[in-house]
Amino acid sequence: MGIRVALTLSALSLIAAAPPKLDPDTRAWWATTAELSNDSMEGRDTGSAAYERAARLVARKFAAAGLKPAGENGGWFQRVPMHEIALTSVQISVGGRPLRFLYDLTVGVGPGMPQRVNAELVYAGYCGTDQLAGVRGKIVICHGTHREGLPDAAAREAAVRAAGAVGIMTIADPGFIVEPPRWPFAYARSVTLADDPAQPDAFLKFTLNAASLSKVVGPKAIQLIAAGSAGKSLPTFAVSGQFRAQFATRERDIASSNVLAMLPGRDPAAANQAIALTAHLDGYGFGTPVNGDRLYNGTLDDAAYVALLIRLAERRRAQAYRRPLLFTVVSGEEKGLLGSRWFVKHPTAPLSGIAADINLDQLRPIFPLEILTVHALDDSTLGDDVRAVAGGLGIAVRHDPEPERNLLRRSDNWPFMQAGIPATGFVFGYRPGSRSEQIYRQWYRTGYHKPQDDLNQPMDWKAAEDFNRFFYALVERVADQPTAPAWKSTSKFRPSR
Repeated sequence: MGIRVALTLSALSLIAAAPPKLDPDTRAWWATTAELSNDSMEGRDTGSAAYERAARLVARKFAAAGLKPAGENGGWFQRVPMHEIALTSVQISVGGRPLRFLYDLTVGVGPGMPQRVNAELVYAGYCGTDQLAGVRGKIVICHGTHREGLPDAAAREAAVRAAGAVGIMTIADPGFIVEPPRWPFAYARSVTLADDPAQPDAFLKFTLNAASLSKVVGPKAIQLIAAGSAGKSLPTFAVSGQFRAQFATRERDIASSNVLAMLPGRDPAAANQAIALTAHLDGYGFGTPVNGDRLYNGTLDDAAYVALLIRLAERRRAQAYRRPLLFTVVSGEEKGLLGSRWFVKHPTAPLSGIAADINLDQLRPIFPLEILTVHALDDSTLGDDVRAVAGGLGIAVRHDPEPERNLLRRSDNWPFMQAGIPATGFVFGYRPGSRSEQIYRQWYRTGYHKPQDDLNQPMDWKAAEDFNRFFYALVERVADQPTAPAWKSTSKFRPSR
């Protein structure tokens, strides 16, 4: 009871501080957002008690809105078993000079990771195969460019492994301005699904802060970063001073819950054409402090859009569409789309009865909604529905202008698409050079996966209202169409069968 009272009071205080001209629907949506992402929810980290509190809150709200449980054993939840490996202590130095873990560099964590490292370092530019002579047994520093015509991340790692190195240290490229590197990292841990096969690997994968390269190679770092960010030629050279590291890890089995609810459809002929609506409930929880704040609330990523699913259910009050809606609130998105992957591998209802997925993530109502970037826009009839609804609301629609960010595969629509189910998702778009772009870029530098993604961040309330209205209309159109969503014959994602 004490937790419920605290949540309610916190939500009410935030609503009282919200702009007085918020329309009732947006106000109700933000009230639920506040309940899910205020400090008492502790950032809803996967596998935490706080996450489970948030999951129970979502289930209660679904029940109050008249939805039916669609989880395991006739309940609201689907247990997702996972395995976690976390670094508990780290000491790293180069030539006796200490590096600050999570600020200067971080490391990928996994089974088979060595506990002690003592190796020479080689700087090898972009780590093309022609730059990797004599690196066997060493750790190779590579500039992490995203430029076309230069090795990408997979090619760099493959080349460094093939050359016999024991690890790769990738400089996070400050020249990648479409999604600039963010430091510090919250923590270093890996979480995998319990039924994923363990793949022990002694090869080390570090990420290095470009601003910290001088601690490794000295004053020449400034010129190297400038040249690498511009895609210019880079040298290869041995780094003086030994790289030494010592790691301590903790392993444990954890579990986290997907929350699953159904609004049955009114047309028996469309009963096996459910529209899945996905959003992820998990956040980062507690992590490395930023400006003195160590709680990563995850308000826009993605509590606000779990709240929008709840608000849709509340607005309908069990009034059916033609097709069923499957409300799919998943865990573990931030750890690798784990909840949605588990659901697709272990569905609580046949996947053959799911006609499409509409995913809510990557949404930032912090500047006017004039343009929507739409994932898989031309791959299914969902894109036609998006165009029709957005056009009626005066919102322009476009393809992803930054495919190098790989956003399509970074959210919970992707496991559904891999399973052959048409899916889509959205990003607030902007015109190049506009004030909206400035706001968007700034948020990715200072808000994305940071404690500053909280209830106090600046919002564009009209943009929030506009997107919510778009979403309600899109769901109605897709769920009530005479025909179910379908792949287009030209889609590269369309199953061959």
